Amino acid sequence: MALLGTLVNGALIIVGVAIGLLFRNIPERMKETVLFGIGLVVLLLGIQMALEGSNIVLILLSVLSGAVIGESMQLEEKLNAIGHWIESKVSIKNQGNIAQGFITATLIFVIGAMAVIGALDSGLRNDHEVLITKAFLDGFMALILTSTLGFGVIFSVIPVVLYQGSIALGAAYINQWIPQSAMELFITELTATGGLLIIAIGLNILQITKIRIANLLPSILTLFLFWSIYTFIF
Repeated sequence: MALLGTLVNGALIIVGVAIGLLFRNIPERMKETVLFGIGLVVLLLGIQMALEGSNIVLILLSVLSGAVIGESMQLEEKLNAIGHWIESKVSIKNQGNIAQGFITATLIFVIGAMAVIGALDSGLRNDHEVLITKAFLDGFMALILTSTLGFGVIFSVIPVVLYQGSIALGAAYINQWIPQSAMELFITELTATGGLLIIAIGLNILQITKIRIANLLPSILTLFLFWSIYTFIF
């Protein structure tokens, strides 16, 4: 079952949110310190991922072109609008900023090599180990994020399942067209590009910057474009 790992991932995020809601009534000072702790861990994770890159030109072109596309499309504003629309429909008091919880959790859970590699393993080899490992990590992160950012974290399950599920279901076709060596190169540069975006998330959580991270998301797609050109030429 290609979607098993993805479904387990979604289920453990929901469990993490449910447990996190029990820890909402903690002092604001403690919440702030815990949130900064999350920011530091996210920053470390992003740095580790970013350092795996081997082709800086490919990453640079992807990030720059992705930023231009994202700003032109105003993706950050659109994601915020979705979050605020959910907030207006879900009438729950004292559950924090639903839009912030939704966007922050979605970016943390979706961006990264584990989501792509795990989904590919699920689709190509019916091996769900990577996604199930990611599921436990995401579940714990969902618990922490919910205790600080609120109920909005639970809505991140939707993009996580759609994103990873689509990759898993399409993996069989990818395997037929792309050589293994080329796929390894793509995953390496995808990890590095995703790492840069995760660094941006960490900096925002630490309130050091106010980077419009969602407007950088097209970098993942433009990376695929430039990687295709690169592998065709070389």
